[in-house]
Amino acid sequence: MIKDYKLPAVNTRQLCFLIAFLFPIARFLEAPRLLASAAKGDLLIPALLSLLLQGASIAAFLFLSYKTDKTLFQLIENALGKWVAKAVYFLLTAYYLFAAVLPLLDLEKFSYAAFFDTAPTTFSFAPFFLLSAFLCTKNFKAVGRSADLCLFLFLLPFAGILLMSIGSGDFSSLLPVFSEPFKSSLKAVAVTKPHFADGALLLPLLGSYKYEKGAAKKAGVAFAVSVLFTLLFLAFFYSVYTTLSPREHYAFAKIAQYFPALAVVGRIDLILVYLLSIVYLFYACLPLQLAVDCFCKAVNLEKKGLYSAVLHIGLFVFVLFFNSRYDAVYALYSQYLYPLFFLFADLLPLLFPLLLIKKKTKAGTK
Repeated sequence: MIKDYKLPAVNTRQLCFLIAFLFPIARFLEAPRLLASAAKGDLLIPALLSLLLQGASIAAFLFLSYKTDKTLFQLIENALGKWVAKAVYFLLTAYYLFAAVLPLLDLEKFSYAAFFDTAPTTFSFAPFFLLSAFLCTKNFKAVGRSADLCLFLFLLPFAGILLMSIGSGDFSSLLPVFSEPFKSSLKAVAVTKPHFADGALLLPLLGSYKYEKGAAKKAGVAFAVSVLFTLLFLAFFYSVYTTLSPREHYAFAKIAQYFPALAVVGRIDLILVYLLSIVYLFYACLPLQLAVDCFCKAVNLEKKGLYSAVLHIGLFVFVLFFNSRYDAVYALYSQYLYPLFFLFADLLPLLFPLLLIKKKTKAGTK
């Protein structure tokens, strides 16, 4: 039997903070314009549909954590064998690297637009890879600590940005509901699926997170808060930009820029944007942390440093090559590759609880 690591537990508070404050940030940069492009004023409908799918994945994770204290690797190994577990973890490694591409390119482009007054150099984004490479060598306690920080880094800036934008919006632009054909909403669900695929990010935490009494209710409240934050942000964004929304990149950096007081006191909204950018940085690092962990489990490595270094050197070269092909990469994901996100983020989390049934059936047979 392959050696498995004793991972520090991520507690329920940290899990709830992940769901409520880290996951929503994935929908605050490019998802609003993509939703508006496909569904126009009905953008809240596909967002809600996508969030409900995400909720089912989170519920499946909580069910597994309630039923077993094993890691996902151990669960698969006990039910289907060591080599199947290795194969699944190699697939998860590939998926998390695949899922990290858009957040990585988004963060790079956004950083250049928000933080630089002059043209950035080739190595301006390099510090991200140093930080991410360091985080990837750590265990899941680093994920929990990042979640704790997100409470303060997300909540106050988010509230401030919405308050600044409330006077600039025309909320009647969201009415009437269902003004567009429902197939437009379904198209919006598809093209924005990479931004609503957070359910898969919890799977490797199985065995690290220890289910606590009342965790399901707390996680349910956290998910409801996440849904509320997402829908509120989308509503405010579309009310400000209406028909121009499909052309507006980096939504959370632009939503408050028409606040009247900014003409007097300067762009103080950028302070809030910078704080939210830290949350997005944590989000962009998360799939890379999971990819490193899954690969090291699959090959039975305890030391993650070498693999993390090689991975991030490769990612740095990838970004240098593809940063000028940003639109082509987005088109590829949104038009052709989105089914992979449905498979890994929605279907797999719902299938993994069947491993418990398989285990019980074997026990009953004996």
